[in-house]
Amino acid sequence: MRGEFSTTGDGKEILSGFAYWSVGSAIAWDHACKDNFYFVMKESIKFFNSQWQQIHANNIKDKKYHYVSLGVGTGEKDQHILSILLNTNPDLLYFPIDMSSEMLRFGVQKATERLQLKNDVITIQIDFSIERNIGHLRELFDQIPNDNPVLFSLLGNTLANFQQDTELLQLLSKLMRPKDRLLIEVATTEDLNEEAAQTAAREYAKTRLFKEFVTSALFQNTDLNIDLNSILFQGSIETNKAILIKVLYRNSTGKKIDVMLPDRSVMNFEPQDTIRLLLTRKYTSDGIKKSISDSNLIIVDRLHTPFEARSQSRFGIDLILLAPESSGVTPGISGTPLVTVWTPKR
Repeated sequence: MRGEFSTTGDGKEILSGFAYWSVGSAIAWDHACKDNFYFVMKESIKFFNSQWQQIHANNIKDKKYHYVSLGVGTGEKDQHILSILLNTNPDLLYFPIDMSSEMLRFGVQKATERLQLKNDVITIQIDFSIERNIGHLRELFDQIPNDNPVLFSLLGNTLANFQQDTELLQLLSKLMRPKDRLLIEVATTEDLNEEAAQTAAREYAKTRLFKEFVTSALFQNTDLNIDLNSILFQGSIETNKAILIKVLYRNSTGKKIDVMLPDRSVMNFEPQDTIRLLLTRKYTSDGIKKSISDSNLIIVDRLHTPFEARSQSRFGIDLILLAPESSGVTPGISGTPLVTVWTPKR
């Protein structure tokens, strides 16, 4: 929040994890996820369980895994994963990880609903994008009894929210032993051009509840008078990789605003200056594949779900199971072809 003046969101910013920090932000996120106009999350939640069941049947089956959730979210997807993993490993340990204690509280409550593992839940409030914290987590996981492998997950297109997304994936790969697996979920695009970038930006701009979520950190932690009409959605192209969408808050009042921050200091918010509220992406197939290979990971299985036809875009969601290069697994050897186009019944 103390960055330089920028009209393009490259100065002041709210870092990814802090967007969910307060009770209000956690509630706003839950509401946004239920908004039919929030297309990425609607499609992701709607079809996740069927996708996960297919990934599990193709690659995991009767293997016993513990489960580490990197960013719990609403907890709904974790519940789907846990309910199946528990069938083969009733002694499963569940490690939900998030920067936000409120997201942990809300998410874990939903994830463990009606499941018999409440005494085997180890919640961890930590920023997993910091290298030294990855070291601490690895030390913790090394103490897991029976040496069963771990299934890690990074769902809900969370990877796309980090400016240094490939670097994050490289960090997470350091958590993994040869038998461990990482399940990631990313938004995708078949087109990488200006028209697709603007279509992607408009997709996010349609939902009021998403706007309320992205401004909730400002609302909870500053005295800024929030105007939803001052939110901008800017789509651009990351060459050979992804559509990049910046969500910005612009001072459109024509005058300087003194904004009080949580430590009682004052930020000067000049006319036309911006605060970057959120960063997200829609990856091309080759773009996410390169980030994965640059992280010393290999694709074991990959399901692609296109958005429903009436969206008039070539966007979708990919659920991808990864293994370390040290695993000795041949890419795509388990079950399905390397990329399966999964067209659900609607």
